[in-house]
Amino acid sequence: MPRLCSPEILHDALLTNLTAEVADLFANWPAVQATAQRWLLALREKPAPVGSVQRIMVDYPLTGDEGRALMRLVEALLRIPDRATALDFMTDQLARGRFDLHAVSAEGISKLSSHALDFAQKCLNARDRNLLARWTSFPIADVAAKVLEHMGTQFVFAHDIDGAMKRAGGRKQAQTWHSFDMLGEGARTMADATRYTDAYRAAIFRLRRDADSSVMQCDGISIKLSALEPRYEPAHAEQLQRRLLPVLQDLALEACRANIHLTLDSEESWRLELSLDVLDALLERLSRIPETRTWTGLGLAVQAYQTRAPEVIDAVAALARKHQRRLMVRLVKGAYWDSEIKRAQELGLATYPVFTQKHETDLCYLACAQRMLAASDVIQSAFATHNPLSLSAVQFLATKYGVSDWEWQGLHGMADTMLDVLDKDQPTLRKRIYAPVGAHENLLAYLVRRLLENGANTSFVRLLADPSTPVENLLNLPVGDKTSNSVLPAPTGWLGFENNKLQRPLARGLDMHEELSRDGLSKAFEAAKKRTTPVADATAEMLIAARASAMVAWPKWEATPVADRANMLRRAAAEMENQLDDWAADLVLEAHKSWPDAISEVREAVDFLRYYANEAERVLAPVSLPGPTGESNMLRLTSRGPIACISPWNFPLAIFIGQVAAAVVCGNPVFAKPAEQTPKIAARAVALLHRCGVPKDILHCLPGAREVIGEALIAAPEIAGVAFTGSVRTAHHLARALAAKSGPLTPLIAETGGINVMIVDSTALLEQATDALIEGAFRSAGQRCSATRLVLVQEDVAEPLIALLRGAMAELNLGAGEDFTTDVGPVIDAAAHAMLRRQIDALGTRAKYLAAAPCPPEFENTHIAPSLWDIGDIDAMQNVKEEIFGPVLQLARFTAAQWDDLPQHINALGYGLTLGLHSRIDSRADELEQRCRVGNIYINRSTIGAVVGVQPFGGCGLSGTGFKAGGPNYLLRFCSERTLTINTAAAGGNADLISGGAG
Repeated sequence: MPRLCSPEILHDALLTNLTAEVADLFANWPAVQATAQRWLLALREKPAPVGSVQRIMVDYPLTGDEGRALMRLVEALLRIPDRATALDFMTDQLARGRFDLHAVSAEGISKLSSHALDFAQKCLNARDRNLLARWTSFPIADVAAKVLEHMGTQFVFAHDIDGAMKRAGGRKQAQTWHSFDMLGEGARTMADATRYTDAYRAAIFRLRRDADSSVMQCDGISIKLSALEPRYEPAHAEQLQRRLLPVLQDLALEACRANIHLTLDSEESWRLELSLDVLDALLERLSRIPETRTWTGLGLAVQAYQTRAPEVIDAVAALARKHQRRLMVRLVKGAYWDSEIKRAQELGLATYPVFTQKHETDLCYLACAQRMLAASDVIQSAFATHNPLSLSAVQFLATKYGVSDWEWQGLHGMADTMLDVLDKDQPTLRKRIYAPVGAHENLLAYLVRRLLENGANTSFVRLLADPSTPVENLLNLPVGDKTSNSVLPAPTGWLGFENNKLQRPLARGLDMHEELSRDGLSKAFEAAKKRTTPVADATAEMLIAARASAMVAWPKWEATPVADRANMLRRAAAEMENQLDDWAADLVLEAHKSWPDAISEVREAVDFLRYYANEAERVLAPVSLPGPTGESNMLRLTSRGPIACISPWNFPLAIFIGQVAAAVVCGNPVFAKPAEQTPKIAARAVALLHRCGVPKDILHCLPGAREVIGEALIAAPEIAGVAFTGSVRTAHHLARALAAKSGPLTPLIAETGGINVMIVDSTALLEQATDALIEGAFRSAGQRCSATRLVLVQEDVAEPLIALLRGAMAELNLGAGEDFTTDVGPVIDAAAHAMLRRQIDALGTRAKYLAAAPCPPEFENTHIAPSLWDIGDIDAMQNVKEEIFGPVLQLARFTAAQWDDLPQHINALGYGLTLGLHSRIDSRADELEQRCRVGNIYINRSTIGAVVGVQPFGGCGLSGTGFKAGGPNYLLRFCSERTLTINTAAAGGNADLISGGAG
């Protein structure tokens, strides 16, 4: 099918076009307002039912501590398997609010809940001091858990499809039907996908029993494609043809035979074109099945907050015409806004794929509605909204286009009052409730999205419930305030502004899920293969010449204004950023990186250049110090002298250029020795800095063997400092060599990896923990110093976590770095492969093998398959003596009673680089931060992916000497301090003091 335009479209131009598109609607806005006002007043007169989600949102707003604590309690408490941890979790969360105040103001179930939670809060907070309170803790917690369970069920229509059909039966006479969602979130494993598929199939069979002769006059089902396929990604489109489409065809065929509607539910923006491709392929398959040709129940949901939503409407209409079939379209506002924003910022995209202000989404919603109704010959329209103004506008447009068979849809728990109003005012309008069905443990992602969407301050549900908001304020045209300061900064500008100046833009990236991006990278890789000029090793004679020229050039370079040196780095950053594809291709070719890793590394190098440029101007500025009258004191930082920068092969661009940039911007000459495996990338980086102004006599690239260049470089008497990233063994060797030198003491700045731990307690969402472990342990083939090496999992959730890890590992693809489907590439070279094989063999003698990713035979000599090993309980951690620098994850178990012992076991490892925790108990993060001697601690995410200036990176103990790279203190290690004191009263007295000045 034709490609959609890039999401990186001109924002202002798009809004202008959308406004022009609905100009006739806006010209008739008073009529729209009149109907909407009637509905709004009716809604205000009919408060939300007691115990409904709407009432809960009013009583516990997310802007308050109680609302946030309640969201976490409802989400997590009932899935915690052990009572002791559940009690700790409840104590932790209840301590964050004042439920006694809510017990006074709330009503109905919220009032009862507040009383119960307030009582539980008081008892649980006293349980360490009061014996009676300790005895009664579990029963009180059980009562509070029942209250929370009841509140959680307000978000779910029923636990199973039989219960859903029974509950739905009472609405049929009021022209109201349902679309059941079996709470299918993204599958991590094929077992997940099979479970979701079975749930969908069972629901279809059950719906068939009550189906009507008209597909629109009966209940239907909504399914998520990402729940049916764990690799629902554009790069795996060929695999989807084999695995997803046959399953989807079977479900569609069963829905056709049941004569019900089947809606493909919303997905994230990066899957947008993929979903359209899948729909196209499905329609092609169905066209070859005669019995499906008259079925009009197939459709999909479109999210109006996506900037490409109008194009999607046109694309669906085109598909319908192509396959001669009328398709259903459910238009919604959107369901992944916060995650879309975060993803765009993390990837450094040029713009957001979603609108960033609510009125823009409302405007796009109207434009999409108009396109849908204008294409009513091929689109059966359904409009999901809780906003009477949007619905009134839809009604106006439907009348304009002569469409009468459209329907309104609302969300169970959020649309109760709106449904009642429409029953009375629009009795002939077909209405449908989107009804989630499933067990509580499947509720998380759905619950959080619904709460965030409808509990936000700008949400219509929230504004309607706020009596201080005049009805007139809810009837405005969906146009923005030009003077508003609420517009989000660009995805690369979220670091913020200072004195109206952007502090530092983050490096631009790209979205590999976009076909154009992949095409550009493929072309860059082909070009990189043609740049095969070898880089010759430096000789001892070259090192001698470099030392001599650097010492001569040093004074002039030190005297160069720091602003000039900083601007050289900024020019290099701009050039590298503009050649992202080419630099990434070099990393894939020489360092065997996968594309995501290569792109991330180029962006990190750009960030280092800009960050250290800014930091140099800050750090090297002279500082005036206090002194007695008649005296001035000035502190300055000066260059230290020639710096040896020794970088590793696992980050041959980012770490290399980070070390070099920090040293040169502080006025030092630099001798840069890259890893033997990656000299070309280093040579290209040095050439870039030379082009941007760094003198060749100041910056020398000296590739070669450690025994030839490395040893001679460290022994050189001029060397005033060494920046090193690599193994502990090499760092110890360097420290001994530097200590043995005569002359000035030479500091060592070392980063040396670690046995990095991830803790997973029984409050964690295991799917999130699985994602973090797969990424942290196996991305980059485990060849990151920050990679997760050891997971400590609470025994109560160990087996389900292991099952998830097994399934997720089975889905990993081992392949060449340039293959866009590759998850795990080769290790760096044959020597590393052989060492890893020896370490894994040794591990097998003391650990139980649990799982491994499949490794195709052609990669057995170049790749190490990700593997998972059970080493026993936490006492077995004492047997973990060395870092395995590859995709190997060891697992140990702990009991709830052993939580307090974990920090001492982690500290006993001797390393201190990264530590992760997956838990919903907030106080545990504070405890680990206080007790664990670790440089970087990450909560509910992976241990890799530190961002320059955001998560300064570096450790302690065996993991390094500090200061942290990419942090505000790093440049200090490349400088010497100098204090200048002047006795200003030496020339006959203190004139300032005598004249009455401060002196």
